[in-house]
Amino acid sequence: MKLLSVNLGRPRAVPYTDQSQGVTGIDKKPVDGPVRVTAPGPKGVGASGLAGDAVCELRHHGGNDQAVYAYAREDLDDWERELGRSLANGCFGENLTTDGLDLSGALIGERWRIGAEVVLEVTSGRIPCRTFQGHLGERGWVKRFTQKGATGAYLRVIEPGQVRAGDPIEIVHRPDHGVTAALQFRAVTTERELLPRLLVAGEALHAETLAAARKYVAQQES
Repeated sequence: MKLLSVNLGRPRAVPYTDQSQGVTGIDKKPVDGPVRVTAPGPKGVGASGLAGDAVCELRHHGGNDQAVYAYAREDLDDWERELGRSLANGCFGENLTTDGLDLSGALIGERWRIGAEVVLEVTSGRIPCRTFQGHLGERGWVKRFTQKGATGAYLRVIEPGQVRAGDPIEIVHRPDHGVTAALQFRAVTTERELLPRLLVAGEALHAETLAAARKYVAQQES
């Protein structure tokens, strides 16, 4: 398991975002050399966990529970075959393009050591948005991405440090609850009846998911 590329985005004006200034950092490109990774701060204030990476829409992106976004090269390759087009590392807006990791099967609370310093923890899958669809230029992309469910993984920073392309990735902790990023994604999108099953993952869940699951259970019990 290894890190194929570290991808950073710069603010760019586009016609397909709801961001107040009409800019997005979704178009991320691989970079050479080490990149510093730290916890960026709470959502709405903190942006990306990677130094030099732009997160422009702080209402929905960035913050400690979405500090880093990873997507598997294997899933990009699968989409290439399905879409009939090339997909470069970073083109899904991911900060880290991985090799050898099953991201849909990654467990909430699972921890990865990347290189010598950084430890990240899986918090959730990625929910597609209008900006993602406009960036790729695929009609019906939000629905298609949701149906496929190969969401990649958002991660929080447990131990900061530097990462670079080629770093080995080691899974250093796997919880025993069975709540995967794919299950979390289905529960918050198309199958909300699954929300109670997420609660065993506890505080490792993205804070918004944990709140949604608790609210759903309370409503069912009232």
